[in-house]
Amino acid sequence: MTHTNSPATLGTERIAKLLKGYAIPAIIAMTASSLYNIADSIFIGHGVGAMAIAGLALTFPLMNLAAAFGSLVGVGASTLVSVKLGQQDHEGANKALGNVLTLNILIGIVFTIVCLPLLDPILYFFGAGEQTLSYARDYMEIILLGNVVTHLYLGLNAVLRSSGHPRMAMYATLTSVVVNCLLNPLFIFGFDWGIRGSAWATVVSQLISLAWQLAHFANPRQLLHFRKGIYRLKTEFVKSMLAIGLSPFLMNLCACLIVLLINLGLKEHGGDMAIGAYGVVNRIVFLFIMVIMGLNQGMQPIVGYNFGARRFDRVLTVTKLTIGWAVGVATFGFLVCQLFPSYILRMFTTEPELIREAVYGMHFAFAVFPVVGFQMVASNFFLSVGMSKQAIFLSLTRQLLFLIPCLIILPRFFGIAGVWVSLPVADLTASILTAFMLVSQFRKFSATTHL
Repeated sequence: MTHTNSPATLGTERIAKLLKGYAIPAIIAMTASSLYNIADSIFIGHGVGAMAIAGLALTFPLMNLAAAFGSLVGVGASTLVSVKLGQQDHEGANKALGNVLTLNILIGIVFTIVCLPLLDPILYFFGAGEQTLSYARDYMEIILLGNVVTHLYLGLNAVLRSSGHPRMAMYATLTSVVVNCLLNPLFIFGFDWGIRGSAWATVVSQLISLAWQLAHFANPRQLLHFRKGIYRLKTEFVKSMLAIGLSPFLMNLCACLIVLLINLGLKEHGGDMAIGAYGVVNRIVFLFIMVIMGLNQGMQPIVGYNFGARRFDRVLTVTKLTIGWAVGVATFGFLVCQLFPSYILRMFTTEPELIREAVYGMHFAFAVFPVVGFQMVASNFFLSVGMSKQAIFLSLTRQLLFLIPCLIILPRFFGIAGVWVSLPVADLTASILTAFMLVSQFRKFSATTHL
């Protein structure tokens, strides 16, 4: 039986055409998702106030922690499905789908049960003050209640991309984004729910997209679909998924610690408004990061399939092409944000102090941004071929060996500038190390190809 969007084309179609076909829907989806986050901040900034933006920024560490558990399953499953399909193991790919569903439900429920009763102490630990706690709590209570929905939605979207349906994954994300942007003003302004309205808009929009994903995988005509016998957790699948997903999990876990250190440093040296400035700058940085992540998501099934099929020449070609595109995106972000920061920031707020703080931080955050494009794709390359140890090492090196020590040491000498300058220092040093590892692995693949 032939299936539309057959994954077999990953091993035969021209690389540039494949990457466009897989990456463009992912980029649209990721950019739309990032634009939703930006719109979220804009609605909160204008509808609730500048201090609410600071409260929202305080939720980033907890959101990163939730994302860490989501990526532990989703990214691992995505790579596992690609490799299984490359090996023509359709039964194994189906079992991976069932295990994604079960694991996401279990992890999502446990995370909510643990975090919800401890929410206030957690937020105080993340740097909340009397002015910002209520905003952060109101937002996170709703997000935590919808945590299972978020995990399932993101996990199934990853499987959709890997099973030859990049456009459907894009449509699922776009549906969530559009519904969210419609519900945000309705809930915040129309129903006067404040920051809680923004959180409800997020959960409801993801629930609608999740229903559509479940309907797709419930169709027995699909190559991967829900059926009896695939939901019981299998040790080999769980181990494989968690081993591959451990890199992004640890990366998100470190991101949680990093945002915590940034928030605490900014609070000490600049106050609540400095935290709000970081919240805005972080949204803008992530707009470009999401585009690069879209490229990575487009690259992942192509690399995974061809690695499984031992077509190393195609693995090298798609990785190099993705790096070139990612560096181009990051360079564009660098130019726009260095030249026009105040124009961008006025979209979020009219508060002069917040704009001034954010412009100052943005120049530091984008100082060496072009190398970020390279570093992200190179790390994703190791993840996509199942080399989880190397991917974990690169992820943790940037976070643990470079960025965290900078955030601890530099603010003591340079105050708020030390907090901000830590970001480009870590990016630059991590990229140099990544380049050495990538070139070494490319040489191994090239030697294998020519045997």
